[in-house]
Amino acid sequence: MANYPDEEHIVQILDTAYITHDVKRFKLSRPGQYSFKPGQATDIVINQPDWLKERRSFTFTGLNDWDHLEFTIKIYPDHQGVTHKLATLKAGDELILHDTWGAIHYKGAGTFIAGGAGVTPFIAILRQLQKEGALSNNQLIFSNKTTKDIILKEEFEDMLGNNFINTLTQEKNPLYDNRKADLNYLREKIKNLSQYFYICGPDAMVEDVAEHLLELGAEKSKIVIEEF
Repeated sequence: MANYPDEEHIVQILDTAYITHDVKRFKLSRPGQYSFKPGQATDIVINQPDWLKERRSFTFTGLNDWDHLEFTIKIYPDHQGVTHKLATLKAGDELILHDTWGAIHYKGAGTFIAGGAGVTPFIAILRQLQKEGALSNNQLIFSNKTTKDIILKEEFEDMLGNNFINTLTQEKNPLYDNRKADLNYLREKIKNLSQYFYICGPDAMVEDVAEHLLELGAEKSKIVIEEF
């Protein structure tokens, strides 16, 4: 974002755990009166002298009424950057959170289409819908390279049942589709083009999927993507 908000909150890490081979869950203390909408993100800084100028955006994956904050973050060890450093932190270490922002909010029943770690804005949205008993008319199409990359596979299966659709692009697995989320694939999986579509993932994927949906006849006003 071009103009960063000034709000700052120092929080402590309460717990960390890997939930896939390269995705880690962080539970953080919660500042008083701090709130967000499911799907929103915040800018995070590691509260250590050498990292105070390194600011990165991450999506809340817990719910707003939890007594702690949760983030689900993909770790890139080869980059030697912020996520690599985050992976080394432990309970008691501090982070600095800023104001909340983000354009991916739930507007109505539809299809969520995610690529890899792009599923993170959808985690809190789907958890909130489950809490409200409003999941039945929503589905998630989740594209990953391999089975081991599927974030929260069991939770999504429990929440969505047959409305949780996995496709793998670099592994053949008889339990899942083994195709890219291209025009023909979306044509097969999506029958209702008047619903909402929520897309998040690598930039090229988001652009391609949005174009495919428009080509299929989806309404532009019902395609929801992140805005920077």
